[in-house]
Amino acid sequence: MPAKPIAPETLQLIDAVRDALLDCTAVEEKTMFGCHVFMVDGKMCLGVENDELLVRLPPASHAQIAEMPGVRPLSSRGLMDGYFLVGPTAYARREQWQHWISEALAFNPLAKATPKRKTGSKASSETDSKKPGDGESPAGQGTSSGRKRTRAAPKPADADAPRKHPIFDSE
Repeated sequence: MPAKPIAPETLQLIDAVRDALLDCTAVEEKTMFGCHVFMVDGKMCLGVENDELLVRLPPASHAQIAEMPGVRPLSSRGLMDGYFLVGPTAYARREQWQHWISEALAFNPLAKATPKRKTGSKASSETDSKKPGDGESPAGQGTSSGRKRTRAAPKPADADAPRKHPIFDSE
């Protein structure tokens, strides 16, 4: 079954997150549980689901954040503690947007990485024997979209000028 097309608003939000992570190293984009997520240093840090921003935040702030208007936990059953979906009303202004991005990036070095799953010996030997030329690109194995950046992209000459992203058209 072909993948469902992504709405233009969602693509704009993904681009805005990408722009916010330009100075970060070791950024990888993946599709996980219906979200377009951004892994920073091997840990899920930010993401986009439809028109909502997915952020991972420190445990000390969970109760306070859950009470904020426009913000809800990713899982109501507590399966993904620490992950919140931030609705458009909670990131509509540039200051709000920057707050969520900064908080998620500040917590990322302290966040625990999910341990890699161990596979059975037969499954791992079959996977290990696959070569990148066997129909998959080296970065495209698994659920990864294959977009990996290991160092910061060079900044354009006008990088210090304030940029306006389409998600902030109301400013």
